Amino acid sequence: MPTAVTVAECLRQAQTHGLARVDAQILLLHSLQRPLHDRAWLLTHDVDTLTPVQTATWQDALQRRLGGKPVAYITGRKDFFGLTLAVDARVLDPRPDTETLVEWALACLPESKPESSPASSPSNGSPHILDLGTGSGAVALALQHARPDTKVWAVDASEDALAVARANAARLHLGVQFMASDWLCAVDVLRTGRFDLIVSNPPYVAEGDPHLAALTHEPLSALTSGADGLEDIRRIIAQAPAYLAPGGWLLLEHGWDQAAAVQSLLQAAGFAQVQSRQDLAGIQRCTGGCWHSEG
Repeated sequence: MPTAVTVAECLRQAQTHGLARVDAQILLLHSLQRPLHDRAWLLTHDVDTLTPVQTATWQDALQRRLGGKPVAYITGRKDFFGLTLAVDARVLDPRPDTETLVEWALACLPESKPESSPASSPSNGSPHILDLGTGSGAVALALQHARPDTKVWAVDASEDALAVARANAARLHLGVQFMASDWLCAVDVLRTGRFDLIVSNPPYVAEGDPHLAALTHEPLSALTSGADGLEDIRRIIAQAPAYLAPGGWLLLEHGWDQAAAVQSLLQAAGFAQVQSRQDLAGIQRCTGGCWHSEG
């Protein structure tokens, strides 16, 4: 019969294997059927003994993580900007870095104006937002939750991804509208109106990048974008002006070394106030610009 193990012993086992402490804590909370954010509970229950079922679940989760599977795919959940999302291998594991994109987007949004009054907001009324390549819906749902007065649309070319995003929206009771589209190709501005804000966390890894070897559990189509990683970003920048209201913003997440290239692409396309934002690690993670006003 297997020897009973404690919470502290499980965490020491993970440390011995070189697993990041936060990953081990989340996987252990998952195995114990505790809320994933409740890491303080582990400190106050470090001598608690796991049941045989909990031990088996922990060992399975540990081995899957050591095999490279993302923590979010093992638990089926990921916290993002205060929301708990369901995620699986149909979508990318939402990264904390992407919260930089959400924070900047919220700072760019105009306040809502009464529909009947002359509005300084480009959309005249509720601000209109479009999230391109929504995946699990993380960015769109975070924006809708933070700004309930906005109208948020989200698109993805993958029907599998849209199924995940729609299920998250339904579970969280957030009224984001989803549609299938290859970037902006199927978006009808006669129906949606022009957008005050377009955001995207598109694929930006170069094909053949050696880091892809560590990302084999995630959908490749959501990661890579041409020889230099900028193919999809170029398409979005080329298409966006026709869909942005005057004074609207386009914000893009990108790779750690791509800020200068994305700034150049935005400037060449006629965007103003082109600038970048740093993530928590101090890396320029997002770049955006404002579409010029009419006249």
